[in-house]
Amino acid sequence: MKAALAAVLSAAIPAVAGAPAPLTYTCLRATALIHIDGKLDDPAWQAAPWTAEFVDIEGEGRPRPKYRTRVKMLWDDRYLYIAAELEEPEVKATLTQRDSVIFKDNDFEVFIKPLPQSDSYYEFEINALNTGWDLFLPKPYNVGGQADNDWDIAGLRTAVAVQGSLNLPGDTDRGWTVEIAYPLTAFASRQPVPPPRPGTVWRINFSRVEWTKGQPKEDNWVWSPQGLIDMHVPARWGYLLFSKQN
Repeated sequence: MKAALAAVLSAAIPAVAGAPAPLTYTCLRATALIHIDGKLDDPAWQAAPWTAEFVDIEGEGRPRPKYRTRVKMLWDDRYLYIAAELEEPEVKATLTQRDSVIFKDNDFEVFIKPLPQSDSYYEFEINALNTGWDLFLPKPYNVGGQADNDWDIAGLRTAVAVQGSLNLPGDTDRGWTVEIAYPLTAFASRQPVPPPRPGTVWRINFSRVEWTKGQPKEDNWVWSPQGLIDMHVPARWGYLLFSKQN
């Protein structure tokens, strides 16, 4: 398995010189139905490993995030399933309109590049009110890309569960969890994307934006460190390797 993985990754987009080495997640096939309710208690999730805990977006040498964030994934013939666990002592959110600029709240963000050799990629953000923002990027902003906010993830299913209370200051929460069923057909309105099969590699990364009262700038915590404060450099994202169930 390790030799096969090395061969697949060597054929993918190479890492940027001097940047942190991208992480890899082996995504197993789901063995049972997943109910999208935000609770992460379906038996199918037990077989999926957690990612490493999120780190500062710049990576090595930066402070460790004060709250834990981690992700696990599964797939089947219809969906890429994403589960996220966000530790948070005060869960809060304000935005309720779809396609709002969700990172103005504390949020969880998914960046997917299903065609690694292309310039294009997709972004989805969600807050603790289960409000989402989906957009398509034909190319990164730093090379003149413009976000296509008219793109919607057709058939997307999401749910959030709060471990504590939402928007109730004064108590101490444990955090919030997110479940996403991301249709593998979601890209068809913008470009043809072949369905994944065992051995397929996509580029992917996850970001958490965390605002702290009294601080003018947000914290950015990610799965695979970017080496700079910019999520829109897909060559620095991690690798998502689709695999059979072990």
